[in-house]
Amino acid sequence: MTVVVQGICAPGFENVREEFARNFAERGEVGAALAVTVDGEFVVDLWGGHADAGRSRPWERDSLVNVYSTGKGMTALCAHLLVDRGELDLDAPVSRYWPEFAQEGKGDIPVRWLLSHRAGLIAPREPLAPGDVYDWEKTCAVLAATEPWWQPGTAQGYHAVSFGFLVGELVRRITGISLGTFLRTEITEPLGADLYIGTPEAEHARCAQMIGPEGGGTLRAMFPGMPEGPIRSLDAHPLAGVAVAMGHLPLGDVNSAPCRSAEIPAANGNATARGLATVYRALANGELVGADTLAAMRARQSAGDEIDLVLSAAAPEQLPFAWAAGYMLNGFGYLGPNPGTFGHGGAGGSLAFADPENRLSYAYTMNKFGGSTTGGDLRSLKLVEAVYAAPALGNSRE
Repeated sequence: MTVVVQGICAPGFENVREEFARNFAERGEVGAALAVTVDGEFVVDLWGGHADAGRSRPWERDSLVNVYSTGKGMTALCAHLLVDRGELDLDAPVSRYWPEFAQEGKGDIPVRWLLSHRAGLIAPREPLAPGDVYDWEKTCAVLAATEPWWQPGTAQGYHAVSFGFLVGELVRRITGISLGTFLRTEITEPLGADLYIGTPEAEHARCAQMIGPEGGGTLRAMFPGMPEGPIRSLDAHPLAGVAVAMGHLPLGDVNSAPCRSAEIPAANGNATARGLATVYRALANGELVGADTLAAMRARQSAGDEIDLVLSAAAPEQLPFAWAAGYMLNGFGYLGPNPGTFGHGGAGGSLAFADPENRLSYAYTMNKFGGSTTGGDLRSLKLVEAVYAAPALGNSRE
């Protein structure tokens, strides 16, 4: 089936359109969108394909789709906006803002360890019941009472789902409103960015259907050979870390109304590529936060060639992995040639980032579950390469 690519590419970016079309022809793309800004202007705004598995509903310019962990970049931005306003201190203990968090010896854990996946709280020790992830207060209370899986600060391990509740509860304690509401009122609505954490029911009709992964999202289906019963140690299985961290992510429920409406800030943001690129455009252009805060947002928090205890199991070929305070750093070159680029990818293959040195932002969304959270999906890799190879960027953008 030939897919008609719609949208615009500025002169000098024609190769990006060609690569976007090639994703459909050669790489199994079903529905997708790509948005790129340079110097504050959209130079690429493309979409194509279908918004459902049956290929009966076209992907539109305003099609929303679950971007999984790509939404972590928006969650982290909410926290940094509070840092920029002087309401949150990255080096203060979390318990200053959230007293109940001090349980199980966690009273001295600083805020920056939550943002950089160093708190050891990849999940509750006792698995949550199905549906509990939709109960904000219960999930946060359980995490506050959880003993860390390792000594906080001594190692990093991707907080795949818990990140959103931990950072989101800090935002709620400081502002008195949910993270999704704060994101909407303080960031996305002022910028005119089309994305949500906690998608209003009125917007569900334009949400694309996420296609895959297989297995309904259960631990047993995703991780064959996992021991029966609760996992008590990260040594229980080679994939124990990623299984624990993802254990209460409702992968098989992602297209349901309850999942779209809930706030799971690490995993269920629904966005257009243009909406994500609009937020990262503001960061790339020195807006939203001051220079000191921007520097803190992308300052490396990982030590040397540190191994991530969760991602090392999920993607051993992608080691080591470096975190900033809530963002992925460009260790693998997935975010283009600039080592100072920062952003976040999502399960399935979505990716969004800011390149402040080149005043460039990038966002790719799709509904065919494919590559990894780290930005290594071949569909996006080829698009990033095409963007930076565009004659319109010139050698000064390398």
